Amino acid sequence: MDFGIWLGVFVLLSVWPSVRCSDLPRGAIETVCRDRYLLVTTQLSVAGNEPRFEAVDADGVHPITKQYGSECGYMFSILPLPGLAELRASYFSCHTDNQDDEVFTFSFNLITIDANGVEATYSVNATCSLSLPWSPREVSCEENYMEVSVRGEVSDLPGTKADAWSAALAKAHSSAMSTWQVMFQQEGQQLTLMSPSEARELGYVFYLTQGRLVFRSPYTPGSVMGSVTMVNGTLVEVVYLILVSRQRWMVIMVNLVVACSTDEGMYDGAGLVWQTPTLLSPLFSGLSGLESIKISMGVDGQLLDEPITAERGYSLDISDTTVQISIPFNAAGGYRKSFVMDNMYREFYVVRLYYEQIFMDDSGVETRLRLHRPMNTPLLIQHLSIINQTVLEDRVFTVYLGNLSYDVDLVAVKLNGHKFTILEANESGLITMVPQPNSTLHAYILRVPFDAVIHKLYPTEGLLEYSLDINYTLVILPQAEPYFYLASVVAQFNDVFPPVFKGVCNEKSIRFQMDHKPFDYLWEVGVGPHILTTNLAAKRGYVMRNDSKSLTLEVPLFSVGYTYKDINLKQFRGTFEILSRAPKTLEVKSSLAKACLFQTTEFIVCSTEGVMTVVSVILAIPGSEPIRSSLLDSNCRPQEMDDTRVLFSFRLDTCGTRVQFDYQHLTYENEITVEHTSQSVEAPVSTRVTVRCVYPLSGLYKLFAYRRFEADSPGFGTILTRVPVKN
Repeated sequence: MDFGIWLGVFVLLSVWPSVRCSDLPRGAIETVCRDRYLLVTTQLSVAGNEPRFEAVDADGVHPITKQYGSECGYMFSILPLPGLAELRASYFSCHTDNQDDEVFTFSFNLITIDANGVEATYSVNATCSLSLPWSPREVSCEENYMEVSVRGEVSDLPGTKADAWSAALAKAHSSAMSTWQVMFQQEGQQLTLMSPSEARELGYVFYLTQGRLVFRSPYTPGSVMGSVTMVNGTLVEVVYLILVSRQRWMVIMVNLVVACSTDEGMYDGAGLVWQTPTLLSPLFSGLSGLESIKISMGVDGQLLDEPITAERGYSLDISDTTVQISIPFNAAGGYRKSFVMDNMYREFYVVRLYYEQIFMDDSGVETRLRLHRPMNTPLLIQHLSIINQTVLEDRVFTVYLGNLSYDVDLVAVKLNGHKFTILEANESGLITMVPQPNSTLHAYILRVPFDAVIHKLYPTEGLLEYSLDINYTLVILPQAEPYFYLASVVAQFNDVFPPVFKGVCNEKSIRFQMDHKPFDYLWEVGVGPHILTTNLAAKRGYVMRNDSKSLTLEVPLFSVGYTYKDINLKQFRGTFEILSRAPKTLEVKSSLAKACLFQTTEFIVCSTEGVMTVVSVILAIPGSEPIRSSLLDSNCRPQEMDDTRVLFSFRLDTCGTRVQFDYQHLTYENEITVEHTSQSVEAPVSTRVTVRCVYPLSGLYKLFAYRRFEADSPGFGTILTRVPVKN
């Protein structure tokens, strides 16, 4: 890719021009008089993408092509980056009206092409007055040509070897065919003599103004008489030219050698580096006592003061052999341009270096050299700065995306697959744009609470992991090229285990305690299929206390949730289980089933398997005979008895159990009959104790579907008042 077309910038100075722009929108074209050239700029938004200029003089119209510009002192560039077309016209350009080397009048046609391909022509006229006096010799190293001018009264300016002068003099006497002749000297070859018109055909321009001699040459390979030589490690383009004029008995010879450093600069990983010899020796061959008295640098055709260059980070290092200029990447004064290629964010940086150096020889003759040199980095892969600034204690992902050039915008972000436009992200507080110390860069900060993203729990390792996949959608302006930048951030917490309960057996209850930890919210505490809440505890008669340090739950005996085993008249085993499980999947992560031995008194248990277990106290029945106790089916006798109690355990579909149901419940009922002798009644008397188990119909679907009793939860049991009955 040729990046030369991108180089350039427009700067407006205080000048002395007289300008006329016909039919152009206000501000669409500007002219600025610089020290030695006129700068004309026009906006591409008005002029189209392919504007061109013509020089106009009394002889007609002269299109400024690439070749014609290098021969006649015009440098034309189209600069898409700032959106400008730029023309630099030397004060000695071919079609400029020169008044005593002091006032210079320019006339151009600007030809534009609109989107429909229609051409329009506008006249541009400007007059510049000399703001800085001419030095005896001035060298201009433009991008496409070299130009040297010397005062007309200065003869035999040094610059060639003595034997070359002798050879030139002999050649002039024998070969001169007109007032002036041109001699080119190339190293290792004989002098070439020709007329100015012949030199013009080769692309060289030589002419006389009121007070100066001017010579202009294209760079190699267009310069057939030029050469490239190495001076102190830098390539230098040189054209040795001697002008010879024969006037009667004398010959006037003027050395118009022109030399320019052709170093294009290099990228060293930190910025652009350009160098030139401290003493451009081809300009001063044969001289002694030569010194460089002043070196200045700038950009865009303007020299800068040292405080400004220091502030921008520019450096100017001068040694005995070379001058080296370094400009950091993305420093002010240059342009940074971004591209998208193969979904890779690439960019380059361009600077239009302006350099000026003043030399003085031992005769006090001053030479001023000016150089324009556009420089650019290669196409670089730009690595965005992505920094995970998350602080775990804040429980918010904080991600910094930086090193974005001014021509890169964030337009959307996708978080774990959910897309947000930049407007939505800004309004919701997800995205904040922040400036960076370098004003040409900016950054974005993304903030996403942990609770808003997916987490993954590894219970065995006690590891909790939050992860956020980010897909930034960036666009490169102005062409709005999309670029996707992916990033992933992870936050991990250790020692994350399900809540752990401790259980303690009391005389008539079981007491559970859990010490709170930061990540208890990841699980729910349950009793059976139900979540343990204050409402559930109050409904079932649990005593629950929950503060910042711990949760305690006291479960009275015979509360809903107990299971009972190993029941006898002495004791039984009551078990209550409390669970920790995942809220979404209900997968149990930990549990504590606390089993305690309780003393057996009077109670009834209705199991989920359809077994009723009853311990009934018969001590209050005078003359009772426990051994003669039975159920409705007299064959169903106690499994265990003592002097005061009997224990029955039977399936609900046996022992004469009666069944009743309504729309909500299924009730199983039986009677314990205890025979005893009453002193007031001669006939035997029996006392009947009604025992009952009630189950919700909703939990007995298997009873009807598979004819198998299996309840979702234990039934509710009651022992009713004893009723004496005569036999």
